[in-house]
Amino acid sequence: MEVRRLVITGLVQGVGFRYAMRAQARLLGVTGWVRNRRDGSVEAMISGDPAQLAAMLDWSHSGPAGAAVDNVMIETASGDYPDFELRPTA
Repeated sequence: MEVRRLVITGLVQGVGFRYAMRAQARLLGVTGWVRNRRDGSVEAMISGDPAQLAAMLDWSHSGPAGAAVDNVMIETASGDYPDFELRPTA
């Protein structure tokens, strides 16, 4: 499994981004977590095989209806996640 840390900027809070991301991750079989950040961005850790991560990254560039994604910063990361969960704002 590969792991990526994402920081997504734009109009991504107040539009259900975290809930939609959790639903998409579960649909794709991706594990990890997502949370809002105080700077207005959304941060996520996603784990899966290359095809799962590619699909999740594609989704992350648009997000749910109502979102307007400006940028998705992607970093290689590590970790082991049993599910995909919502985390508190950081």
